[in-house]
Amino acid sequence: MRRTALAVASLTLLNGSASAQRVEAHIFGAPRAAARSDGDSLTNTRISLRARLPRVPRRDSSWWVPLASAVLPGTGQALLGQDRFVGYLAIEGYLLLDYFNVHTEETRQRDRSRALARDVARALFPGPRPIGSWAYYESMETYLESGVFNRFPGGELAPEGDPATFNGNVWLLARKNFWRDPNTEPNHDDATYRRSINFYTANAVKNEFFWSWRNAQLEQDLFRRAIVQRNSASRQATTLLGVLSLNHLLSTVDAFVTLRLRGGAGAADSPTSLEATLPWAPFGRPRVR
Repeated sequence: MRRTALAVASLTLLNGSASAQRVEAHIFGAPRAAARSDGDSLTNTRISLRARLPRVPRRDSSWWVPLASAVLPGTGQALLGQDRFVGYLAIEGYLLLDYFNVHTEETRQRDRSRALARDVARALFPGPRPIGSWAYYESMETYLESGVFNRFPGGELAPEGDPATFNGNVWLLARKNFWRDPNTEPNHDDATYRRSINFYTANAVKNEFFWSWRNAQLEQDLFRRAIVQRNSASRQATTLLGVLSLNHLLSTVDAFVTLRLRGGAGAADSPTSLEATLPWAPFGRPRVR
């Protein structure tokens, strides 16, 4: 009888110990997995936690929705049923209209400056008159005359010597960069002289680009004003293009983030969830047998 009583008591204690190991975890009101014992010790107990996030209804989760916003801002938001697509489209329309107006002004001032240069400053020089780069016209804004390219045509190259002209200033810069003394000419066979000649040849204007604003001060002032207005319009156009690109980017990122919050591209109706497993060992590390 004594042995039977001891056996019953032992079973009762073991059952009570096993019941004490069951732990119910709740996060955000959802039931969690209970901790389980590995047989005879609380030290191996683990708690499994799973948090279910609120589900957001969605109209579309296709991967191409952000791409639609990249092409036309606001398109992705419209496909997702969001009212803010109106803001993206309004910004896009305003910026495009402003850009086209600024670009038109830039083109008008560029053509005006080219016409003044062709009909006034370059009219004194015969031969073809190629358009040239914009840097060429900005040089015409600064210097009254281009100067000659070679002071002795038909012979060895003799650069323009007047530093008040564009070519003369280029030759002065070449002498300062390559000669030991810009006022003392080295031997023409010397490497420093050859390098200065190469620099001058690469940067000085040739015969077909000669100009002179002499006795045309009014026209030169109009030319300078057109240059300033064209450059200002060009900077504004560049800024507007940057803002347009930013609007495209923001709309694309907005659509992409919305899709991710709603479950991701191609996701079914399963909600987004977080799951983690935490060790539960209030009595220390498990004993190694």
